[in-house]
Amino acid sequence: MLDRNQLWDRYNHYLCKCPGLGISVDISRMNFDKAYLAQMEQPTQAALQAMRTLESGQIANPDENRMVGHYWLRAPELAPSQDIAGSIKHVMAEVTDFAAAVHDQQIKPPHANKFTDLLIIGIGGSALGPQLVADCLGTKRDKLRVHFLDNTDPDGIERILKQIGAKLKSTLVVVISKSGGTPETRNGMLETQTAFASKNLVFANQAVAITGEGSKLDQTAEQTNWLKRFPMWDWVGGRTSVTSAVGLVPAALQGIDTTALLSGAAAMDRLNRSNKTSSNPAVLLALMWYHATGGRGEKDMVILPYKDRLILLSRYLQQLVMESLGKEKDLDGLIVHQGIAVYGNKGSTDQHAYVQQLRDGLHNFFVNFIVVLRESFKATHKQRIEVEPQVTTGDYLNGFWLGTREALYENDRESLTITMDKLDAKSLGALIALYERAVSLYAHLVNINAYHQPGVEAGKKAAAGVLDIQRKVIDLLSSYINHALTVQEIADELGIPDRIETIHHIVEHLVANKRYVKRCGKKYQQL
Repeated sequence: MLDRNQLWDRYNHYLCKCPGLGISVDISRMNFDKAYLAQMEQPTQAALQAMRTLESGQIANPDENRMVGHYWLRAPELAPSQDIAGSIKHVMAEVTDFAAAVHDQQIKPPHANKFTDLLIIGIGGSALGPQLVADCLGTKRDKLRVHFLDNTDPDGIERILKQIGAKLKSTLVVVISKSGGTPETRNGMLETQTAFASKNLVFANQAVAITGEGSKLDQTAEQTNWLKRFPMWDWVGGRTSVTSAVGLVPAALQGIDTTALLSGAAAMDRLNRSNKTSSNPAVLLALMWYHATGGRGEKDMVILPYKDRLILLSRYLQQLVMESLGKEKDLDGLIVHQGIAVYGNKGSTDQHAYVQQLRDGLHNFFVNFIVVLRESFKATHKQRIEVEPQVTTGDYLNGFWLGTREALYENDRESLTITMDKLDAKSLGALIALYERAVSLYAHLVNINAYHQPGVEAGKKAAAGVLDIQRKVIDLLSSYINHALTVQEIADELGIPDRIETIHHIVEHLVANKRYVKRCGKKYQQL
């Protein structure tokens, strides 16, 4: 273990500052040796070249035959064609104009003077990014109060709709789904449409669609004359869509500075294109992940932001990292089972939650600390009370971060720290872009495709199969009037005896909710 003077020297030697962004990356508490970065120089340069090829417009997702170009969203001039560049600029201008028209009451609901609330319906990348931005940057001065439906849980949907309550008549609804057929999003939309109808409100008069051109949702929005439609391009994946209309429309409507968000992301992208490892923050992150996990996902990534406004960062990064890197096969078709598990909380809540295990328990992790120096979210500094002589609440938070970092190091537990001068739209955009690029670079280092998600599609197909069995069970029982069947008998009658457990869970769910089926001892029959 290094002494404090050696640690100070190591900190200064490896610290990577991001000019103009007020962000720095400290990798000094990762236990790589002096030769590591040099040893990784060749694969690092190969990864950087792969990223340049990717940004030029190469097909990156062969499963869907599409490019990957979320970085063009904040630098349209880099897009591989004038059509794409022009489309980006056009949509960005439309986002700004639409939000301004809503705020100025040029666009308003039929039964209220203005829109007061904003309901976002989406899931995965169509919700996590907008949620992160809304929670990080929202204030009591927001133009619209924001709500999210991000699941198909009936109780969750009911809670949000009750929270909106009488303000449904002044609520603008944004439905986000690239395919237009995402079941969770469709279900949330149908429940919301029912709520509108129950109050004699016309849903289309207060609805906006963000979807792929020509999708089912796009067609519905056009045919029923929704307020507005924004496109989702096939070259923007859901988990990297926050700087597209997916994230910008909700943010602009909320009143967040989307220009600054894009500016921060663009500035970070420029730094992340550097061929010099020591000045490229995304390269350093990717190399530290590779070092910590042995390039095999051997350790989990713990995200610990010491800022309440960043509490959703770990959820956002779970999808970005795990959906991108969790792959069965590499680019050569070999079985590799790659991935890095991500979890997190916030400081100093972590101090009272799982730091005990991090310090003394199973050594299967490395930590990403995110620290924000400026305590106040506002530009002006509020004078804090001293809870102890010469100590404020913010001093305690800073002390807990430094203390946790020190305690982990003393027990040979690795961590890296991203420090932000302040949290605002520009720095948040930069932070998002930093992790996006680190994920892409790491994927190249371990020879996998970060831009497709066959496992997600497999889960969707399996779910559709379960619902098909449910319909068959209901139809079967409806044909047996006043006659009950065991689960085994149902499975045999349907010719799927190997799905008996699935059928058991289906009928128990229906019974619990008093729909179609009732229990008669150990048998089931039509309700």
